[in-house]
Amino acid sequence: MDAAQPLTLSVIIPARNEDDCLGDCLWSLVRQQEEQWELARGQSGSPGAGGAWEIIVVNDASTDGTREIAASFDGVTVLDAPRLEKGWTGKANAAWAGAQAARGAWLLFTDADTIHEPGHLRLAMIEAERHGVGMLSYSPRQIVRGLAQRAVMPLIFGDLAATYTPAKVNDPAKRVAAANGQFLLVRRDVYEKIGGHRAVKDAILEDVEMAVLVKRRKLGLRFRSAPEAVAARMYRSFGAMWEGWSKNLALLFGNAPALAGMRLLQLAVLLGIPALIWFFAWGMEWQRPAGSTAGVLGEPLAIAALGIVWLRGLWGFYARVARSGFAFRDYVWAPAGIPLYAALLWRSWFLHHVVRQVVWKGREIRSRV
Repeated sequence: MDAAQPLTLSVIIPARNEDDCLGDCLWSLVRQQEEQWELARGQSGSPGAGGAWEIIVVNDASTDGTREIAASFDGVTVLDAPRLEKGWTGKANAAWAGAQAARGAWLLFTDADTIHEPGHLRLAMIEAERHGVGMLSYSPRQIVRGLAQRAVMPLIFGDLAATYTPAKVNDPAKRVAAANGQFLLVRRDVYEKIGGHRAVKDAILEDVEMAVLVKRRKLGLRFRSAPEAVAARMYRSFGAMWEGWSKNLALLFGNAPALAGMRLLQLAVLLGIPALIWFFAWGMEWQRPAGSTAGVLGEPLAIAALGIVWLRGLWGFYARVARSGFAFRDYVWAPAGIPLYAALLWRSWFLHHVVRQVVWKGREIRSRV
């Protein structure tokens, strides 16, 4: 490709020790890149029709095979992130380096653990153009493995969906802003206007902070769930999940301890009401004198009332969790995840407000809450 040729899109992947997932991500992107090159040879004009794409992997001081995997793909440019300076997070530093080298009119920042469905990069640019926004972010379909992930991930994403509703995020009149760094598409001129990743260089949730800047300057923000476009497997071990959500939850939810308390209270209701029903139905038999009918007429009414309250509570619980977008076979385990979720919320709050420091991928990051 001609180095001077204008490009429609630059896909930028900051990658630190991602050799267990980067190959699948790049394969899903390179397929679309090759199709776009074919279109670019014979067409021009609107986004998604003319203009070739590029894929840039920024190796962020990886100690595994991340760089070698990226270099094995034709059409992928591999850069090494510059030395990490004080006041920068590793991801912001790598993303900024990729943006400086990029030549696309659109910049897509995506994570190494994502898989992109055929044709949807082009459709994303068309969607952004159609809605007249400078930033478009997708919440991917989340891939989970193991009981712990199936139990806790739907709880978290259900609460996120309730807190950051697309109706509020996409309304210019509302202050609520959100984005998901697993898929963050931004027009280059908008990226430059907000100062890019340099403006959020010390932010742990740089994606959300950039969305705030875009919305504050009225440059057009759109955010939605897009399971048809992109999938992601955020964590490949319990330890990674524990560390990752401990880093993020207190920043995503305004009062993490209160939310933890509410979820534990919810669990107490879900478990306590069946215990009360059992007590009224069978547990009181031993206390009633032989042949006595005292209280017998009231017990069925109490049992029925408790049963109705429990069913309504259970329905409300699963209705909220279902907003996560997970399949029922995954979120059916959500009640079992409440204690772990509460522990993550408390730990995240403690790290941010007391320790004032979190750890991610071997690096200590200072909290600025």
